[in-house]
Amino acid sequence: MHLDLHMMADRSEDDNDTSMLTKPKPKTKRPPMYKVLLLNDDFTPMEFVVHVLERFFGLNHAQAFEIMLTVHKKGLAVVGVFSHEIAETKVAQVMDFARRHQHPLQCTMEKED
Repeated sequence: MHLDLHMMADRSEDDNDTSMLTKPKPKTKRPPMYKVLLLNDDFTPMEFVVHVLERFFGLNHAQAFEIMLTVHKKGLAVVGVFSHEIAETKVAQVMDFARRHQHPLQCTMEKED
């Protein structure tokens, strides 16, 4: 028990060591980003898609409307690019929200090249 306390005391003195701050940081590879995609279907109302885009992706009405039209015309659109964790959360939120409103809206994610 005595040893642990002694080690802790030593450790707190090391906190003043500034050598850590001056070492060059190793170049870290950027974590992969993920595109969140909205897919077209023939049943989800356009207004609902616009609402989802505003609510979950922070878009204004004009931007949301534009993306909704792209989804409608092209079959899908990228609605944002996020880290894996955030992309996963967005997809889950959209899918859950659509299900609760009984819309078949599909939202997926894929790794950005």
